[in-house]
Amino acid sequence: MEYYLGLDIGSVALKAVVIDSSKSVLYSYYDRISGQPLAHVKRILEDITSKYPVGDFAGVCSTGSGGRLVQDNIRGDFRNEVLANLAANDFLLPNVRTVIEMGGEDSKLICVRRDEASGKLLLDDLAMNSLCAAGTGSFLDQQASRLNLSIEEEFGQLAIKSKHPPRIAGRCSVFAKSDMIHLQQIATPDYDIVAGLCHAVARNFKSAIASGKKFIKPISFQGGVAANIGMIKAFEDILNLTPGELIVPKLHKHMQAFGAAIYASQLDRPAPFDLQADFSLTKLNASKSRGAERLTYDFPESKYYDVTLIKSKIPEDTTVGYLGIDVGSLSTNVVVIDKDNNVLARRYLMTAGRPIEAVRHGLKEVGDELGGRVKIVACGTTGSGRYLTGDFVGADIVRNEIT
Repeated sequence: MEYYLGLDIGSVALKAVVIDSSKSVLYSYYDRISGQPLAHVKRILEDITSKYPVGDFAGVCSTGSGGRLVQDNIRGDFRNEVLANLAANDFLLPNVRTVIEMGGEDSKLICVRRDEASGKLLLDDLAMNSLCAAGTGSFLDQQASRLNLSIEEEFGQLAIKSKHPPRIAGRCSVFAKSDMIHLQQIATPDYDIVAGLCHAVARNFKSAIASGKKFIKPISFQGGVAANIGMIKAFEDILNLTPGELIVPKLHKHMQAFGAAIYASQLDRPAPFDLQADFSLTKLNASKSRGAERLTYDFPESKYYDVTLIKSKIPEDTTVGYLGIDVGSLSTNVVVIDKDNNVLARRYLMTAGRPIEAVRHGLKEVGDELGGRVKIVACGTTGSGRYLTGDFVGADIVRNEIT
């Protein structure tokens, strides 16, 4: 029997899913990483390899904000978390049109459509939060800690007891704390405060992240925060949904990991991997002696540039251009240069939590300015949205902004 492993390493939790060739889930795992992703990956790989023969694994794929870190060590393939989410929804919820995905660090609105020609689920639009805890799982964690409540059990159970949730600021954790202190001082019950926090997050998602976009049914709520029944009730109220119209799949915590495993199962030539590599133990032991985990990366520049230069032969009478895209939390920058590093066109746009929309807009403006006089032969991406953008535009290289 062949097995496929999907790993989703987020800012708060590690998720793992093992499927067989029929895409049946044989194993699933979810736990908080507490700032130690490699230690948790090492432990979960040891558990998986003790249950399933290593030689029976035909593919491994990682995703999430820490996915590249894992790929650097055990190799295998990598899939952007949005594309992994699409793969999971395509299999589990083929009719879904809108996905609310909320984790510890990111909140995303994913709008999808079914392509009539290919029959596949495609990304129609994407919006996400800026680099701020407000409106994410971390925001709720912070407030639960202030109220001395466990986020996994007590928080949601308390929230659904409220009949009239008070209004609390949801766009800033500092303002939320001020509102909470005021409510506590006037003896507001904890269940009302907790419900108010859930409604604040739902309102913030609708106004700041969705920003006028339509929530087309069927709508699904996914990510670790979807386990909070208080948030489910809040979204039903804010989006005017009847109970049951907000679909929370059984694998809501594991959607990206499941999608990564599906991606691994669909590859004709999966990348080699080593589930029993001792990298993590070596690095963890070394980090203990230093007091911190320090990783060094070797960038094989020639590997990428050689591929770029021989990619295609360009006629001499055509101007050759190179595209650079920098997607940050605040701004998105698009630049085209020639072979002598002269700037041919440039655009500076506000990201506004919608990186794909900003990139599309910037590319259209640059393309209109160049008017077909330049043939783009290579592309590089950088910034906090470099992997997401790189996957969608087919970048030749992806670099962090410091490099």
